[in-house]
Amino acid sequence: MNIAVVGTGYVGLVSGTCFAETGNSVICVDIDENKVKRMQDGEVPIYEPGLETLFQRNTDQGRLKFTTNLKEAIEPAQIIFLALPTPPDEDGSADLKYILGVADDLSKIITDYKVIVDKSTVPVGTSEKVHAKLAKNLSEDLFDVVSNPEFLREGVAVDDFMKPDRVVIGTNSEKAQKVMRKLYDPFVRSGNPIIMMDERSAEMTKYAANSYLAARISFMNEIANLCERAGANVDMVRKGMGSDNRIGKRFLFPGVGYGGSCFPKDVQALAKTAAEFDYDFKILKSVMNVNTIQKEILAHKIKAYFGGNLQDKTIAIWGLAFKPNTDDIREAPALYIINELMKAGATIKAFDPEAMNNVNALYNGQVQMAKDQYEALVGADALAIVTEWSVFRTPSFQVMRELLKNPIIFDGRNLYDLDNMKDEGFYYQSIGRNTVE
Repeated sequence: MNIAVVGTGYVGLVSGTCFAETGNSVICVDIDENKVKRMQDGEVPIYEPGLETLFQRNTDQGRLKFTTNLKEAIEPAQIIFLALPTPPDEDGSADLKYILGVADDLSKIITDYKVIVDKSTVPVGTSEKVHAKLAKNLSEDLFDVVSNPEFLREGVAVDDFMKPDRVVIGTNSEKAQKVMRKLYDPFVRSGNPIIMMDERSAEMTKYAANSYLAARISFMNEIANLCERAGANVDMVRKGMGSDNRIGKRFLFPGVGYGGSCFPKDVQALAKTAAEFDYDFKILKSVMNVNTIQKEILAHKIKAYFGGNLQDKTIAIWGLAFKPNTDDIREAPALYIINELMKAGATIKAFDPEAMNNVNALYNGQVQMAKDQYEALVGADALAIVTEWSVFRTPSFQVMRELLKNPIIFDGRNLYDLDNMKDEGFYYQSIGRNTVE
């Protein structure tokens, strides 16, 4: 099939590349000329494990191409995916100007039947707005609008796309259903479902899924904070809860809050949608409040330990991305922690396997970047662990003791065993567990 993907962010580029991998001809279009030139030259502009291999194979074989010309991309396409940004407005609602702007442009250049697919995460009712934009200049027999939300986790997005748990397709058009089923059949050969529903339900499904997962995270962070006060161990509580098959093991790890491009924005947008329908979504409000507090909890622990004054202190930070296996720092807890520590006068030395360039651009050199995790410790008064990269899980504690001024660790991801940290001679504060002194 011939496919156009409008937008080459995480969702657009992964989607376009994976569609090409199953034999489709894909043209990705973006207004960023520099980015398009880099991709045409064979450079992958984002870090996502497994993506580069598929990208190179499909560009080399001519199935994956890039352009800044919208008309060039959509003329041969049977399906047009809109994978455009939907940033939050000041009131928390999703900004649809990019999607609706492209829909308006499409209405002026489409000449034969196309399936227009909202791939971005969008509020309930967006497909109707896109339909209205297209219908201004097009006969309704020339297009159908479909909602096809993505369920990609950064760091494993390629696997998620190639082997999806489910594919959700929102449309009442039988013609569009046949087109979309044909497109996705190769991805569900193992029997996972393609779920057909109306457009509004598909749009709601994505927000509901992400908001529920965010609620689990915030709930466990609340449990962890209570465990610290009550003298319980959140690791044991988590294992006890997760063994209940009604609950399951996933998204029960406490930490320094959720971040990234999806959870913060989607929870906020669903709360805004609820308000528009005059519904007070109390749980979502609590989820957001808990997460805001949790993002700074490690900074508060550090400030409390040093008496609130960090003027002459250097804090090493391991991990800057919002999660491992990505370079994405959008809403990353590390940024909140850095800001709080710097306000208190601390000097920050940081290391992250992939995200340092993004953070450096944000802070204009105010945060010192280390060449590796151990260099970040040289002369530091304490270490804060913020992102659970695998490389941080089994470090040399002997080297750490030698490089740190004092053997002090504040662990926002509970990477280490409490008894082991005691044996290694560290002062060790984590989340929801007793402090090792």
